[in-house]
Amino acid sequence: MKSGKDKFEKKPPGGVPTAHRDTYARDLLPDTNLQPEYDYSGVPELITYADHQNAGVELLDKMVARGFGGLAVLHYEDKSWTYNELLKLSNRLARVLIEDCSLVTGGRVLLRAENTPMLVACWFAVLKAGGICVTTMPLLRSRELSYILDRAGVTIALCDTNLDTDLEEAAATSAELKHLLYFTTMAEGGNLATLEKAAEGKSSDLQNTNTAADDVALIAFTSGTTGQPKGTIHFHRDIMAITDCFPRYVGKITPDDIISGTPPLAFTFGLGGVTLFPMRFGASTRFFPGAGPEALTGTISNYQVTQVYTAPTVFRSMADLTGKFNLSSLRQGISAGETLPKATWEAFYEATGIKLIDGLGSTEMLHIFVSAAPNEMLPGYTGKAIPGYQAKVMDEKGSEVPSGTPGLLAVKGPTGCRYMDDPRQSDYVRNGWNYPGDIYETNEEGYFRYVARADDMIISSGYNISGPEIEGVLLEHIEVTECAVIGSPDPERTQIVKAFIVLRDENKRGDALTKTLQDFVKNRIAPYKYPRAIQYVDKLPKTATGKLQRFRLRQEEESIST
Repeated sequence: MKSGKDKFEKKPPGGVPTAHRDTYARDLLPDTNLQPEYDYSGVPELITYADHQNAGVELLDKMVARGFGGLAVLHYEDKSWTYNELLKLSNRLARVLIEDCSLVTGGRVLLRAENTPMLVACWFAVLKAGGICVTTMPLLRSRELSYILDRAGVTIALCDTNLDTDLEEAAATSAELKHLLYFTTMAEGGNLATLEKAAEGKSSDLQNTNTAADDVALIAFTSGTTGQPKGTIHFHRDIMAITDCFPRYVGKITPDDIISGTPPLAFTFGLGGVTLFPMRFGASTRFFPGAGPEALTGTISNYQVTQVYTAPTVFRSMADLTGKFNLSSLRQGISAGETLPKATWEAFYEATGIKLIDGLGSTEMLHIFVSAAPNEMLPGYTGKAIPGYQAKVMDEKGSEVPSGTPGLLAVKGPTGCRYMDDPRQSDYVRNGWNYPGDIYETNEEGYFRYVARADDMIISSGYNISGPEIEGVLLEHIEVTECAVIGSPDPERTQIVKAFIVLRDENKRGDALTKTLQDFVKNRIAPYKYPRAIQYVDKLPKTATGKLQRFRLRQEEESIST
């Protein structure tokens, strides 16, 4: 891999001089010939972007200038922030990064928190200061954080006081991390809130960094089938593009909307849906403590939420809760993270009268690219390519297949895959098209229907989980000699993580060891990745050369479920 050492006076691919002094991320971009073709002609907003553009300024400063300053932008329990208040706090935080932490433009800042107003303020502070956001899932453990710190070359980390332990463990092994500051949910301070204390007395005026539209704004990590997360690079232009496609033409957000949801901001579905999209249109976001369908449904009922973003499994549970909560304010639900089953769509419609929007997106593409507005939804189908994007179903040779024929989904538009110096770039991008790894087919009207995943990714309750990553952890246990991890069909979660394990001593098989192994995984990586089912076997299916054949295990599980 490239070293990515700091270099200066670089120019981005478009030829416009970069504002970034630290070009670590730019140096790790894939070669131009390995990147997809970009198309900005799909909607009129995309062709109006200037060569220099800062997404933080566009979504915050310019919204205040347009007259939204006094309106609420973020809510948490009984408190709210206006656009003006968010702008002033973000500016003070940006000054902390620049003046106290020596952030230079292009520097990477790791963010670690649940969805809270303060996390949003930090996110905007980084962009406005010219830095690059590396937002992480709250459930990640120290070993996962260590990889991200190293891979992204993070020099500054901002962390919620409630999530300090794992990050401190990771920070202790990082050669690049120089500053670790803490904050609280609503910037209320506290003994550990070193970021708020540093911001006290800072001016709320800020000279925003005039970044190039093609300067890096975000590094988002997504798990892959090899077990190592892939860092995906997105520009300021990309962030603006997703706000001008799905929410404008499908979600149709208005300033009166109050939007909520469950996906973390580290998950680009959540970043767009519950933060960037509302702000593009002067709407507001309702964050909430707690987790799960009941917490979300209660939030909708108590605070008159109008739009909600979450996974299909949550919508299915919400349908069963409608008798307990008042959902009369809700006008729209957007489902993503996994395919929306027809039965879930129908159950939610019967319970609420709302036609859910199914959305297909990916971290590589930043957000949704196939979907349909409620009046155009066809139950059992994901939808069509949204305005701004093209989508086709291809065969292995890159030729489009007829309707009704399964094939590889290929997508093209204003965003696209840019892995950080990763050989898997050529798997995702072929002949200018992005291949997300899904098998789809179309009907005669051009609607796309999901068939299956084309790789070993496990999709469970909206989470993308890498089987090989879990295998790597299990193999660290002294009792495990071999293992294979796959997704087993499950009616509630779409799939559950299931591990097939060969033990060193088969006499130790049993419930006690199963729980030990499950806890072993939970304590080393994010708990949602642990194997909910473990089956002990004498041997695993392999090729003549010793390569593990996971597909045979999946076939056996699928035959059992049918």
